[in-house]
Amino acid sequence: MSETCEMSGDRMAKNDSNFVYLDFNATTPLELSVIDAMTDAMSQYWFNPSSGYDCGQRTKAVLDSCRYTVGEMINCRSPREEIIFTSGGTEANNWLIHSFIREFESIQSLNDCGKIPHVITSNVEHDSIATPLKCLSSQQKLEVTFVPVSHETGSVDPYSVIKALKANTVLITIMLANNETGFIQNVSLISRLLQEINEERMHLNQPPVYLHTDAAQAIGKIAVDVQHLNVDYLTIVGHKFYAPRVGALYHRKGSPLHPLFYGGGQEYGLRPGTENILCIVGLAEAAKLVIKNLNLYNAHFKKIRKYLEKQLKTEFNDEVTINGESVEERLPNTVSVAFNDTRLKGPLVLKYARRVRASVGAACHSNGDEVSSVLLASGVSKKLALCTLRLSVGRETSESDIDTVILDLRNAVNMITQNPKN
Repeated sequence: MSETCEMSGDRMAKNDSNFVYLDFNATTPLELSVIDAMTDAMSQYWFNPSSGYDCGQRTKAVLDSCRYTVGEMINCRSPREEIIFTSGGTEANNWLIHSFIREFESIQSLNDCGKIPHVITSNVEHDSIATPLKCLSSQQKLEVTFVPVSHETGSVDPYSVIKALKANTVLITIMLANNETGFIQNVSLISRLLQEINEERMHLNQPPVYLHTDAAQAIGKIAVDVQHLNVDYLTIVGHKFYAPRVGALYHRKGSPLHPLFYGGGQEYGLRPGTENILCIVGLAEAAKLVIKNLNLYNAHFKKIRKYLEKQLKTEFNDEVTINGESVEERLPNTVSVAFNDTRLKGPLVLKYARRVRASVGAACHSNGDEVSSVLLASGVSKKLALCTLRLSVGRETSESDIDTVILDLRNAVNMITQNPKN
C-alpha cells in the first residue's frame, strides 16, 4: 500500500492522498470483489426473494447460497436454520437480549427461578450489549451482573463468570475480542464450565443458561469457529471485515429465539422484512475471502503490528506505554498506545496529526473527552487512558505507512509540547 491509502483491498478516496488510515477496528472499506459481487447483484438479483416466479426464486437461491457461505465462515453445521441476517451487530445484540426476556416469561411458570431474568456479562462490552442491559435493568425488566476483567490480562476469569450464576440466570454474553484493547476472551472455557453447570441445573428444575459472544472484532482477524467456542449465539458484523454494513446472528439449532418485531415470514419468521439481498451478497463474498485467506490476513496483521510497536518504541522510547503489550491473547492488528506526558491527550494528538486517521477508543464515542471506561476496567490508569490512541491496521497496511504515521505523530507531539499554551 502506498501512503495514499490506495490499495487493492482497502478502497480509500483517491482524491485524498495525504492520509494513512489506521482505524480498521472502527470500519473497513469494501474489498474490490465485494463491490463487484454487489454490483452484479444490483442488476441480476434485485427481485423479491419471497416472490414465487422464476426471477424471485433465483434471487432466493442466491440468498440461500449466501447463508451457507456465511455459515461456513464460522463452521456452522446447519446454516439454513442457524444463520439469520440482520442490519448489523447492534440489532443482533439488542434482539438477543430482548428475546431472553420473552424466553424467561415463557418458562417462568415452569421453573422456580424468580420474577425477572438474570444476565451475566463483562465490564468491557461494546455499548450495543452494555447499554441495553443497563437500560433494561433500570426498568426492572432484567437483572445484570458485570464481571470485572483482570487488570493484568484484560480478560474476564471464566470461573468468576460461572460463580456469578443464579437460579434465574438465562444468558451469559461475553465478547470474543475487545474493540479498544484487542484483548481476546476465553469464551471456549466458559462454555466448557457452563456445560457441567447446565447438567446440574436440569436436575434442580432451573432453566438452562445460554452463551452468546459478539465476534464483531474477531472475524477476519483470528479463527472463529462456533463448534470450538461451543456458543449458542454469535454476532457477525460485516463492516468489520471488508463487507457492507449488514450482519447476521448465529443461533445454534434448538436454542430459543423470539422475534423482536412482526410482519412477514422472512428469515423463517424470526426477522420480518424483505431481505437486503444486495448487502447480503456482499457479506457472503467477504466471508469467502475470510475462508480462503484468513491465515494470510492474520500473518500480515501480526507482522505490521510488530513493526508498529517497534517503531513506536524506537521513536518515542519512554515517552509511550503500549497498553497490554505483554498480553499474548490479543488481536493481531490492534495497538493501544498511551503517551506518558499528560499534555498529550489522545484527541489533541489526533487534532495536530496531519496524516494519520485513528481514534482514541470506540468510534461510537471517540469525539468526546471522557476517559474510556474499557481502558480503566482493563487496568490502565486514568492518566494514561486520557492519553491513549487506538491504532488498528488493515489488510494492506504497509511498513511504509507505519513510517509515515510515526513521523506524523512525532510532529504532532512536538507541536503540542513546544506550544506554551499546552
